[in-house]
Amino acid sequence: MEILVDAVLETNGTGYLLYAANYPGAYVRGASAEEAAGKWPGELAAYLRWRDGKTPPGLTVRSRVLQEKRGDLHVEDADSDVLFDAERPPLDRAAYEALRDLCLRSAADFLALCESVPDRDRPLGPPRESFYGPVPRSAEEMYRHTKNVNSYYFGEIGVEADNGPDILRCREEGFRRLEEQADFLANPVICGSYNELWSLRKVLRRFLWHDRIHARALTRRGLALWGRAGMADPFRFGVE
Repeated sequence: MEILVDAVLETNGTGYLLYAANYPGAYVRGASAEEAAGKWPGELAAYLRWRDGKTPPGLTVRSRVLQEKRGDLHVEDADSDVLFDAERPPLDRAAYEALRDLCLRSAADFLALCESVPDRDRPLGPPRESFYGPVPRSAEEMYRHTKNVNSYYFGEIGVEADNGPDILRCREEGFRRLEEQADFLANPVICGSYNELWSLRKVLRRFLWHDRIHARALTRRGLALWGRAGMADPFRFGVE
């Protein structure tokens, strides 16, 4: 089976971040666009294992870049502000609910992943600085970091939300408050913090993408330390 990835490229000239606009949350990175694109087969296989429970037999991936954004963000550390052209149109109810439910499933899986780690406070890598400060090293730090974007993402589209008591319940509550707003499916483009453009479609994609970044790091480091019998792998990154 061949998959066509409609890609959005974001680059600062030295790092390259590619998103799959038609597979929200899927992404690859590299030191060149070609290096990043070469990772699509592995990324889409993992994404479909998680989303659909299986990878199609004989999977091949072809990609095309439909949109490009050049800037000075630290894309090599997953700094990003691009709004996809595909994230501007209104949503219908079915499309919204499918993405909302996937975001909630992602939150539930992230919670299950973190709760399965034998020692949530154990550092899983050396200290490293990123554009936002020290990179989370332990499962607990990764969990708090991933959970605590909830109020930020929802706030960028005018939804008041908080970050507790856990990643799933605060995300559920954020969506509940969103759905109380009249015409939320109109998906207006909003200029938020740091003059970044946001829409509901972007928030949905950003939740999936951000979960995926930290779930991948936690799964790979955790499995290397504790093995398959030692912790869960709900995102199925450890399955070949």
